[in-house]
Amino acid sequence: MSALTTHVLDTALGRPARNVAVTLERREAGAYIEIGRGHTDADGRCRLLPQGVSLQAAVYKLTFDTGAYFAERGAPSFYPQVSVLFEVREPAQHHHVPLLLSPFGYSTYRGS
Repeated sequence: MSALTTHVLDTALGRPARNVAVTLERREAGAYIEIGRGHTDADGRCRLLPQGVSLQAAVYKLTFDTGAYFAERGAPSFYPQVSVLFEVREPAQHHHVPLLLSPFGYSTYRGS
């Protein structure tokens, strides 16, 4: 079974971002349908596909609740949410979408 994971790193602190809420949606007929959600663990990692749900060839959106993460720490931030859209073309492969995060910037890439 294929997997979809993420890893959030707080680059301003140099450590994993714990307890970031993440929502996974798949585009179907022009609309996004939620198919999974979770929170990052103590290592900043989160598996996003519920038991029994497989990836399909489709466009997906990960939404990270970065505003709540920074508010919990009493830190100002510019981005209340970060949404990452990506396309799965080979559903049997593992897909890893990391997020490098700071209060005033972020970046992402396809991980392994």
